[in-house]
Amino acid sequence: MELQKNAFKAAIAAGQVQIGIWSSMCSNIGAEILSDSGFDWILLDTEHSPNEIPSLVQQLQAVQRGAATPIVRPAWNDLVLIKRVLDIGPQTILVPYVQTRDEAVAAVAATRYPPHGQRGVAGGARASRYGRVTDYLKKADNEICLLVQVETRESLENNLDEIASVSGVDGVFIGPSDLSASSGLIGQPGHPAVQEAIKNAAARIRACGKAPGILTTNEEEARRYIEWGYLFVAVGVDTGLLVRSADALAKRFKG
Repeated sequence: MELQKNAFKAAIAAGQVQIGIWSSMCSNIGAEILSDSGFDWILLDTEHSPNEIPSLVQQLQAVQRGAATPIVRPAWNDLVLIKRVLDIGPQTILVPYVQTRDEAVAAVAATRYPPHGQRGVAGGARASRYGRVTDYLKKADNEICLLVQVETRESLENNLDEIASVSGVDGVFIGPSDLSASSGLIGQPGHPAVQEAIKNAAARIRACGKAPGILTTNEEEARRYIEWGYLFVAVGVDTGLLVRSADALAKRFKG
């Protein structure tokens, strides 16, 4: 059995815009529905969602037949958490709150097998199709896509270029909500100062040869971010879609 190619990694490396959807519902059925909606990628969150490994396995199984590449966000830049996530099969992960070059280097090491990193070796895990993928341990590193989040004003202003330049980092995701909070503008990611920082970040990340990414539920913002050079853009969150649709439906009947 051959190792699956990482279509998302290849696309962002080629400069192709990838449109995604955020999934926070911890639901295999919800993830399955989203995976067939036409998005390029779907983010399965564990940082701000009550997701654990058994639930993630079910969601990954559900999206396997869909068109969207699954991306998992571990709860932290932690060797053990990342190892557990990679062992269940996703080839792309989004590591939160990377503040420095050293933290980016640590994230790379957590996703690579020795001698290039520190990922623990499990020959019969789901990632290798339970040992059926030929030479999985030798080939896996090439298809791993590592995205790191830069989320604070300090890390963006002082360390972004160093983080983006780390070998093994494929993309840098800017977190608008945390960025606005660290700028003294909590709850105001649309503030002009925050938007200017987001615009500048895209150019700096692209200059380092890496793909910039971002999340917004505002369609106008999403199209603007793409114009600014963002290559992987999440344009919605499943919980928000459900809330707005359910509230609107109830209002139409209940007034």
